[in-house]
Amino acid sequence: MSTKRAALSLYRRSLKLALDWTVHRDLWRGQALYIRSLFEKNRNITDPRQQKLLLKETEKLLEHWKHPDPYIHPTAPGGSKYERNLPPPILDPPRPLKF
Repeated sequence: MSTKRAALSLYRRSLKLALDWTVHRDLWRGQALYIRSLFEKNRNITDPRQQKLLLKETEKLLEHWKHPDPYIHPTAPGGSKYERNLPPPILDPPRPLKF
């Protein structure tokens, strides 16, 4: 994976992690802007060794701040309302007996 794709993946994961800790979007927006500023600060680094070091440090930070019980939207798989009111299964009509 290229460093650009890895950085984009880490950026998205950090935004989702921040959303696990802050459910309200108005509070999360400030954190998202702060995370963006951290990534923008290191945007112009071209040394591959330094890029890999920054990616490893970011991975460690994400693992350290991982939420023990992440927020799951109620209607998402694993949520409290997922498949709660499914329609009853459609059964085949009974077949006549053959003698």
